[in-house]
Amino acid sequence: MSPRHEFVMLFEQEGVNRRELCRRFGISPTVGYRLWARYRQAGHAGLADRSRRPQRSPGRSSAAMEALVLTVRAEHPAWGGRKIRRRLQDLKHPAVPSASTITAILHRQGCIAAAAQAGHKPFERFERAAPNELWQMDYKGHFATRVGRCHPLTVVDDHSRYAVGLRACGDERGGTVQAELTAIFRQYGLPERMLMDNGSPWGSDALHRHTWLTVWLLELGVAVSHGRPYHPQTQGKDERFHRTLTAEVIGRRAFADLAECQHRFDAWRVVYNPASLHPSLYAIEEKRFC
Repeated sequence: MSPRHEFVMLFEQEGVNRRELCRRFGISPTVGYRLWARYRQAGHAGLADRSRRPQRSPGRSSAAMEALVLTVRAEHPAWGGRKIRRRLQDLKHPAVPSASTITAILHRQGCIAAAAQAGHKPFERFERAAPNELWQMDYKGHFATRVGRCHPLTVVDDHSRYAVGLRACGDERGGTVQAELTAIFRQYGLPERMLMDNGSPWGSDALHRHTWLTVWLLELGVAVSHGRPYHPQTQGKDERFHRTLTAEVIGRRAFADLAECQHRFDAWRVVYNPASLHPSLYAIEEKRFC
């Protein structure tokens, strides 16, 4: 006999103190009388658990809105709630739900997997106070084209996460980086400082503090910083940019040569940087698609 069945059996006995019985079973008199009414109406079936889902959900997103969210997600599989919400607003859709609601829709439809529990202490985040105070630079892992390999050189502003540079390079030599940085400097000006890892061509060893590339930057008045060895989280914003670049561009199509890579990079960068038409007006992440 289940506790509920036992309760209603005792509840129906003549002369029983029903309020004391409810206290013994740890329920309120209101719940006790409700169970008894359900038992009288439906027998044992009335004592079964019932769904707690509300009969009406006036705040639930419509099926049409959920379809729009899934359509944008299918076009941009790496986008989350904030980016999709901004996109729907720019497309002038009425009554666009909040970013958290869109994220809930993605979870409900199986578009986002549950995050695994982290086994380490959260990293301490930092952000410079203004654009051009610090740029993060790194090479994204190279990938094959039909005629060779592409080495994407990425430069991201630390404050705004604006992609200052995204160049399809044929190698990772110092001369290549210098030429690409020269073009970037001529377009956006010089940053106060640049942050890089310890790899070639800007890395150094125990005997040589600087490479000729970092000396060139210092002569231009750009301070140079290096992350701790084997700690890519120091350049977390650029690493996150690499993840988005892989998900939305590199990992979804094949490329013929470096020219096609650069064409794809330039087209995607306009989507990634909504402020690309006005490079001097950097947009913070809250106001960007990505």
